[in-house]
Amino acid sequence: MLILAADLGAKALWLLYLWLASAIAASELSKRKGYGEKWGLGTGLILSFVGAIIWLFVPARENSRWKQRKAHKEAVQAASEAAEER
Repeated sequence: MLILAADLGAKALWLLYLWLASAIAASELSKRKGYGEKWGLGTGLILSFVGAIIWLFVPARENSRWKQRKAHKEAVQAASEAAEER
């Protein structure tokens, strides 16, 4: 009986780690997309792993870090292509 309790404890610990990691990931994604950390944290805590996946498909707001990073990446790519043409 004691061995069974230890197995359940280890599995519960790994599930807790998964739950917390997905909440952190959802929180970070929502913050970068311009919605704030609270929206992502709530989604990640309630929906667990699915919450982080949902935030991958939510469109970013206009002046968010997500869009700024994308624009910066496109500008660097355009500059490198222009430098190759010379």
